[in-house]
Amino acid sequence: MGSHYRMYDDLVDYWPLLSSPEDYKSESSCWNQALREKLGPGKHPILEFGIGAGDNLSHFAAEFKVTGVDLSEKMLELSRQKNPTVEHIVGDMRSIRLKRKFKAVIIHDAISYLTSERDLLDTFVAAAAHLEPGGIFITAPEWYKETHKKGAAYHITRRRNGLELTFIQYDTYPIPDDTLLQCLMLYLISEKGKIRVEQDLQQTGIFPLSVWEILLADAGFSLEKRPYPIYADGRESFLLIGTLKQAAKSTRVD
Repeated sequence: MGSHYRMYDDLVDYWPLLSSPEDYKSESSCWNQALREKLGPGKHPILEFGIGAGDNLSHFAAEFKVTGVDLSEKMLELSRQKNPTVEHIVGDMRSIRLKRKFKAVIIHDAISYLTSERDLLDTFVAAAAHLEPGGIFITAPEWYKETHKKGAAYHITRRRNGLELTFIQYDTYPIPDDTLLQCLMLYLISEKGKIRVEQDLQQTGIFPLSVWEILLADAGFSLEKRPYPIYADGRESFLLIGTLKQAAKSTRVD
């Protein structure tokens, strides 16, 4: 899982240059709309797994009573600074049990760090364990096997207080029948007239859309696939909205 990756550990001080709540404003409106449609008015209790620095969460904190979970204590500390009203808990979304119920459970881009069907199902079952029947689970994988583009690359440059960070991400093409993407991340840091390069190699998961559908059903959810047109390359994507109908039928993936 992502807690051992460098941006969530020794490079965490550079996160505010890499990401900000403003970056999530457009896509979070899709999530807010879905939550309001499903839950109705009121300050409902919701649980977010894998909140990172709380940039996405910040768009829900005023409207809902939010509890946030993440593996990285350093990232949680960044989130506490911008989301002081949110309850923050260190935990693994595959296994955590808070022994209380919420109206909704959401997972933003942290879902990408699940690299096996076992991880996916365990996480869906954990989400279901925190919901009453009729509760809502929302997630949105960045890639599906059907939509991934070979050699996908992304970069940004940002500056603040004399510091410049250029971030470059390159995703390998997944091997057929494999569920792993290798993501090479380079950080070009210019500070006080000196430039240095740091790197991190991360692994993320990639699955066919049918796998998401099957495993969500196994965890007790009925599924709505809502168009989620947020990517600049125009690829097809979906906001996956699950409604809990029953307890998980199985927690085993053969």
